[in-house]
Amino acid sequence: MPYSIMGVSLLLNEISALPSAGHSPNTVLTAIKGLPILELASICINLTLFLLFLFIVSARQIFVCVGRIRIIKNDSVANASPIRHSVDGDVHDVNIGASYKVTLFCCFYVLFLQVLVLGFDGFGLIRESGKGEVVDWSRLLLPAAHSLAWFVLSFSVLHCKFKASEKFPLLLRVWWVVSFSICLCTLYVDGREFLEEGSKHLYSHGVANFAVTPALAFLCFVAIRGATGIQVCRNSDLQEPLLLEEEAGCLKVTPYSDAGLFTLATLSWLNPLLSIGAKRPLELKDIPLLAPKDRAKTNYKVLKSNWEKLKAENPSRQPSLAGAILKSFWKEAACNAIFAGLNTLVSYVGPYMISYFVDYLGGENTFPHEGYILAGIFFSAKLVETLTTRQWYLGVDILGMHVRSALTAMVYRKGLRLSSLARQGHTSGEIVNYVAVDVQRVGDYSWYLHDIWMLPMQIILALAILYKNVGIASVATLIATIISIVVTVPVAKIQEDYQDKLMAAKDDRMRKTSECLRNMRILKLQAWEDRYRVKLEEMRGVEFKWLRKALYSQAFITFIFWSSPIFVSAVTFGTSILLGGQLTAGGVLSALATFRILQEPLRNFPDLVSMMAQTKVSLDRISGFLQEEELQEDATIVLPQGITNVAIEITDGVFCWDPSSSTPTLSRIEMKVEKGMRVAVCGMVGSGKSSFLSCILGEIPKISGEVKVCGTAAYVSQSAWIQSGNIEENILFGSPLDKAKYKNVLHACSLKKDLELFSHGDQTIIGDRGINLSGGQKQRVQLARALYQDADIYLLDDPFSAVDAHTGSELFKEYILTALASKTVIFVTHQVEFLPAADLILVLKSGHIIQAGKYDDLLQAGTDFKTLVSAHHEAIEAMDIPCHSSEDSDENLSLDGSPTKTCIATGNGIGSLVKEVQEGVSASDQKAIKEKKKAKRSRKKQLVQEEERVRGRVSMKVYLSYMAAAYKGLLIPLIILAQALFQFLQISSNWWMAWANPQTEGDQPKVTPMVLLVVYMALAFGSSWFVFIRAVLVATFGLAAAQKSFLNMLRSVFRAPMSFFDSTPAGRILNRVSVDQSVVDLDIPFRLGGFASTTIQLIGIVGVMTKVTWQVLLLVVPMAIACLWMQKYYMASSRELVRIVSIQKSPIINLFGESIAGAATIRGFGQEKRFMKRNLYLLDCFARPFFCSIAAIEWLCLRMELLSTFVFAFCMILLVSFPHGSIDPSMAGLAVTYGLNLNARLSRWILSFCKLENKIISIERIYQYSQIPGEAPPIIEESRPPSTWPEKGTIEIVDLKVRYKENLPVVLHGVTCTFPGGKKIGIVGRTGSGKSTLLQALFRLIEPAGGKILIDNIDISTIGLHDLRSRLSIIPQDPSLFEGTIRANLDPLEEHSDHEIWQALDKSQLGDIIRDKEQKLDTPVLENGDNWSVGQRQLVSLGRALLKQARILVLDEATASVDTATDNLIQKIIRSEFKECTVCTIAHRIPTVIDSDVVLVLSDGRVAEFDAPARLLEDKSSMFLKLVTEYSSRSSGMPDF
Repeated sequence: MPYSIMGVSLLLNEISALPSAGHSPNTVLTAIKGLPILELASICINLTLFLLFLFIVSARQIFVCVGRIRIIKNDSVANASPIRHSVDGDVHDVNIGASYKVTLFCCFYVLFLQVLVLGFDGFGLIRESGKGEVVDWSRLLLPAAHSLAWFVLSFSVLHCKFKASEKFPLLLRVWWVVSFSICLCTLYVDGREFLEEGSKHLYSHGVANFAVTPALAFLCFVAIRGATGIQVCRNSDLQEPLLLEEEAGCLKVTPYSDAGLFTLATLSWLNPLLSIGAKRPLELKDIPLLAPKDRAKTNYKVLKSNWEKLKAENPSRQPSLAGAILKSFWKEAACNAIFAGLNTLVSYVGPYMISYFVDYLGGENTFPHEGYILAGIFFSAKLVETLTTRQWYLGVDILGMHVRSALTAMVYRKGLRLSSLARQGHTSGEIVNYVAVDVQRVGDYSWYLHDIWMLPMQIILALAILYKNVGIASVATLIATIISIVVTVPVAKIQEDYQDKLMAAKDDRMRKTSECLRNMRILKLQAWEDRYRVKLEEMRGVEFKWLRKALYSQAFITFIFWSSPIFVSAVTFGTSILLGGQLTAGGVLSALATFRILQEPLRNFPDLVSMMAQTKVSLDRISGFLQEEELQEDATIVLPQGITNVAIEITDGVFCWDPSSSTPTLSRIEMKVEKGMRVAVCGMVGSGKSSFLSCILGEIPKISGEVKVCGTAAYVSQSAWIQSGNIEENILFGSPLDKAKYKNVLHACSLKKDLELFSHGDQTIIGDRGINLSGGQKQRVQLARALYQDADIYLLDDPFSAVDAHTGSELFKEYILTALASKTVIFVTHQVEFLPAADLILVLKSGHIIQAGKYDDLLQAGTDFKTLVSAHHEAIEAMDIPCHSSEDSDENLSLDGSPTKTCIATGNGIGSLVKEVQEGVSASDQKAIKEKKKAKRSRKKQLVQEEERVRGRVSMKVYLSYMAAAYKGLLIPLIILAQALFQFLQISSNWWMAWANPQTEGDQPKVTPMVLLVVYMALAFGSSWFVFIRAVLVATFGLAAAQKSFLNMLRSVFRAPMSFFDSTPAGRILNRVSVDQSVVDLDIPFRLGGFASTTIQLIGIVGVMTKVTWQVLLLVVPMAIACLWMQKYYMASSRELVRIVSIQKSPIINLFGESIAGAATIRGFGQEKRFMKRNLYLLDCFARPFFCSIAAIEWLCLRMELLSTFVFAFCMILLVSFPHGSIDPSMAGLAVTYGLNLNARLSRWILSFCKLENKIISIERIYQYSQIPGEAPPIIEESRPPSTWPEKGTIEIVDLKVRYKENLPVVLHGVTCTFPGGKKIGIVGRTGSGKSTLLQALFRLIEPAGGKILIDNIDISTIGLHDLRSRLSIIPQDPSLFEGTIRANLDPLEEHSDHEIWQALDKSQLGDIIRDKEQKLDTPVLENGDNWSVGQRQLVSLGRALLKQARILVLDEATASVDTATDNLIQKIIRSEFKECTVCTIAHRIPTVIDSDVVLVLSDGRVAEFDAPARLLEDKSSMFLKLVTEYSSRSSGMPDF
């Protein structure tokens, strides 16, 4: 084949023409030189790359062998870009994508062709040499080099699969691009020859080259992309130890962390996420993890270390939190400042160049192609501006996110460490507000960070341009600018004052709301919910007053903002005309464009001022909180286990909750507890028992003395603290699951049976604050949590009060005496029967230990201890149990240590019964258990569901419901009209200035200067008035709508049935009434107004541009379509992201509230670290969707602005290409002035639409809670009971069936019985037998599924709820007090006189205590009633009942948390005061019910027995007897278990 044909240089032709005889030693060289230049190049390049490959591989091998250096990165063949090695177990899933498979196929396809060519050529040459012809072996060089190269390339690609590389090595990619380039050149040369010479030019290399082109083209594309198409799903080992809660599924770190320059500039790293979002609604698991540097932990560590440093540097001075934040994040801020500065500079290029452009159109050409060069400058300036804006905004948002995460973590950590005194200064609502509001505000300040230095820079640039255009008149501009800034300052100050007041009012309302939600059960039982709802509405009224002022002052600020550029421009042009300066159209337009840019900093100034002030307030609040006193580190001295034999030693301890008070809470405390001792602490109500445990925990401030604790402690508080989550999580409390140990713990806490009752076993989700567990179950879950921790010292605060007698003795035996046999236990108790088993008993009275010793020694000594014990025995004696003269009476158990004579007889009698009773577990019992198990197997829905979110578009219904909320929507058209008039007048004022002024210096003006100025000012100031009207209308509309939506939601929530509160964590409701309501109050009206105004402005701009060059419409229409399509594509993801963000916010707030409530427990277990980690994890869960949603906004804006920049460029080029004179230069200039604004306006429009849609979600969420199906009506007018009802108080229960929800199993199975009026009815049964459920049915907290309840022959389901509940009285199990005064707690409806209240207090034994206080009835009650002991709170509940004087009184285990003496007292009061009433008592303490007229025994939701107690006790097989026996046997001096 003739090679010389391949169009190569002359030189090579000559060389190849030399005789190649085959003898010359130069033959090979000559032959090589004879190759065409392209082939030569191809051979050289391929061989060079091959050698480079060999060098890299051998270098790696040497390094590995020497073992000195490990190259993991570097652009080497085996892996480029950060590829993690697949160490065992690191990579657990590798997805091979289609693109990788195609790449591999292409490589092997090319290799196959090259080998084919090599074979074909080689075979041909061998045949030629066989014929004896002279053979040109150099022809084999090219296919040989190619085959070698592609062999290496193909196997390198294959190697990527085994390395699980996500990027192809750099060498490979360069090689592919070079190969493709050579291939294209060869193709071009071959193609030209083929066209010239036809088919005789066909030869093997050419054909092969043509065949590999498509494959090489694809490989070149892959090389530029770089990704292999292999997806590696890594273990969480590599993601820092993410907590166990991390979702399953392939969670990748966000591509943002290692994106290239182009990807970052175009934000295309977001594409994969948006494409998923366009296909289906996004879920949290679709959102990639943050890069390690963006995670909460990283930022928190940096900020914390800087804050600690600042505190340490100068302890006397207040450390500055702002300083610490700046020190931690200055690098990000500086990088951001570069983008901001560049952006500002570029934005002034347009206004500066306009005058030149108008001159050019007017016919002044200074150099060739001037028009196109000007258009090019405009275009590139806009392009740079667009790109930098997006980077700047995204950077600002990320900075804000970092600051927020770090601060939230700091506040949380502080919340866990607050001392009790500091804790009293901040209610939990306030602390939650620090996170929900203040931290948010500090984070948002990042937006205003650069304005401080950019404002002067923008003003200076503007003045420079103006000086060029209007000369000395620019001084007037400066003065006018300063005036317009100064005017805004006082207004902003007033505005800020209103904001502060608004915040304070909001705090109050939130505190009250959260209290109402916590105590909703009491409010409903007492029929107080309307009173408290009205209270909340009044508080909202106060808040609304400040809101109104804030919004109207905001409207005034808007007016000032829009009129300030008009004012400035009028002053400037006026001065210029008065000074006799000659304005030209170009100069005027340039000035107008400058004013428009100047408008931005001028508008931001008041914002900036108020934002700085608000941020300072927030920073001060957080900083103050962070400097609050923490718990004393040295309150207790903790020694490691095993050093000494003394577990706890207190010497000369004096402790006081309030260090400023004169009388300490505990004083002269001396105690030494050896390892393994059991210590009981007893005393009357309010004697300081719980405080005594707190002093061992180090919770109560120590005045003097020392406390030594040896080993780890576990603490069980008196009022149970349960986290939301499932039961198992609550028991494990962060420890790993050990099956056997877990089983033993459940057994020791007698939780096995309870868990069988739950349809989900230990996976049952517990509602907010353990709401779906009974009091006893909560207490036992707490005990299980303590036991599972396996600590050395156990501090139990009255652990048996909430459980029934049987469970109590069982617990004491299994838990304290067995499971904790080898541990040190200190338990507070009211149950005298447990005291004999203690090694040491401490008797407390008003903060002193008055007696200490063993049971018998103390009895001998008499005094207070004896009073406690004898009170107990009186109660037991009252249980008059007949002695059976049964056959086996001689086998009586002899009970040793029976303290008093009278007790012995009954004691022996009971003893004989114990055995008999215990043996016969009835068959029905076993059957019931089987049924329960069956129910458990059929899995039911959980009580607490995931937070609901609407998916897909925000429905029009939501928009319409909002718009119609205020004045039936009549203001909307007025707002639009005002805005349209404003826009029209503004454009006409600018058009007037452009038209009336001469084109160039020499021309004659069209009107006199005076007319020019007057008309301009009339038009301009006219337009600003319409802005004012619009702003006022928007504020008026927003206020009415916000108030209406708030009241609807509040009423709906307060009318919701109890089941709603059980299954909805309070955090969710609080989120709606705080965060979402704030958005509706302050944001949405302005967002709606802003959206309307931006739309009208956009129409104005496009209108002006089309008036001058109608051709722009050709581009505007497709651009608008593209924009809308992109906006739709973006919204699909953005909406879901915003929804996920607002849902991810609730758990953070929830954890906050929970942790602060349970801080003592968390500290008691030493679990602060784990809770910190959990908080950081939740912060990251929030930041993930937040980060993606802010990036998505920038993604959209960038694409929109690029489109509008191209439209603008098109318009410019059209203007330049029109022949001179065919278009009025000043009109063209006007079009450009407006066009400069097009991209900003367009992105502002889309942004305002998206933000509006995102904010409207708040209305959607509030709307959701306005639609909660309510309870039955409070009052039914047709069937109101008579005012004296119930007269007798007879309660008939007929075949009552109750279930908690449709999908849950029946709890009461057809209960039928009649409670005679005026009698005392005792209701007993094991834990979980349905006692409390029966009560709830009586109060209709739960509507029956079947059957009915009649009170005095009126079916309670036919009358209104308020009528029913206000006629019944209850003393509930967990007494709640409301923040306020004692008077308000006893009589919130203000129906009674002070005299009656004092009577009730005296009867409930609180009179003396309250008379001792200075403020008497106005004695304050703190949040949750924390400054009153549990027993005292219970007495307040009794006082409420005494005041109400209802015919029917219900006691729900009302005396569980008081000592026996107080209990007996309460019983006496009830007997005397409620003689005529029907009293239903649910009790665990048998003496409480033994003197009832009738006893109802429930078992698993059925009536087991219903009769007089005496009769039941005679019947040997009765269940009641069994319960009594258990109680007495444990009470009569505790025989050895």
